[in-house]
Amino acid sequence: MNSTDSEPIVRVREVKKDKVNFVLENVDLARVVMADIPTVAIDLVEFEANTSVLPDEYIAHRLGQIPLISTNCDEAIRYTRDCTCLSQCSYCAVQLRLDVACNDDTTMEVTSNHLEVVPLDDYMQEEIQHGEEKAKRTQWFGHPVGKNEPGTPPVLICKIRKGQELRVKCIAKKGIAKEHAKWSPCSAVSFEYDPYNKLRHTSYWYESDIQAEWPLSENAQEEEPPRDDEPFDFNAKPNKFYLEIETDGSLAPQDVVEKGLNELQAKLANLILGLKEPTDEDMGGGGAGGPMPAWGAPAAAPAESTWGTAGSSWPGGSSPGRGGATSAYSSSPGTGGSGWGGGAASGWGSPERQVGSWTA
Repeated sequence: MNSTDSEPIVRVREVKKDKVNFVLENVDLARVVMADIPTVAIDLVEFEANTSVLPDEYIAHRLGQIPLISTNCDEAIRYTRDCTCLSQCSYCAVQLRLDVACNDDTTMEVTSNHLEVVPLDDYMQEEIQHGEEKAKRTQWFGHPVGKNEPGTPPVLICKIRKGQELRVKCIAKKGIAKEHAKWSPCSAVSFEYDPYNKLRHTSYWYESDIQAEWPLSENAQEEEPPRDDEPFDFNAKPNKFYLEIETDGSLAPQDVVEKGLNELQAKLANLILGLKEPTDEDMGGGGAGGPMPAWGAPAAAPAESTWGTAGSSWPGGSSPGRGGATSAYSSSPGTGGSGWGGGAASGWGSPERQVGSWTA
């Protein structure tokens, strides 16, 4: 096998406004694009007035499912947990307002086109905030997808009649679908592998003719048909996947694929770093007392104890002394003749010593 055989290969076959069809080799990407790519979605809802027939909780849930434009979301907005503000600010949140009222005798449909992006309230602004996130946002960042676009139907929130109104303040935040599905940029992800069933992962039930009853997909043109004299490989694994990703409009399909590959690469890099064996320098060499003993090796005996000696501060010599140069135990590690990492003969390192992310 060549060194290039294990490298990810992406070949795009078709790109549309909200859908991309491509071939992916030597890597699995479907779960990453569905759950690990950040977007912006409504997370907090405050109702000022709601006289519709739907309860607040029902409308709040529907508001959270409305896709918002999240172009360049990685750099255009912070996670709330990474921001220094108390609750939300213009660097980690986007505020939207919904203010509609029906004054006609006909039924009025409240849709995502009625949502308006407004600046955050003054009391939420933090003067100490500094950053370039807001400068990297596009013109329509945080707006509902397809708002006022001809040919794109809006998302229906509720219906109201004459005399009813709905006034809501919404706070949109950054997140990923592992926290909640509303942050997923994908509405559908389909994939296929092994169109000829060479790996025999599927058993086709048929009555008379398997080829007529189970026609091949168009992806079969990408691979060679199996030969009758070809032996079955029990160790074979699928390495070529045919994917089609459909987004909800919050991100472009090509951005979803690119960000998914970058996220998968970062996860593998962190995994390799976590599995890497620590070196002696990372372990700190056992502290000032010398190298650490091997696991299972007997530790060196501590210095001579002063139990019951004249240096003891307890009458009758029944308790250990609290001071003295010859004391085997002291109130703090690493002082005097303590057996806690305090001499060359000591076999114990200080329990408080931290070397990087390791406890020596």
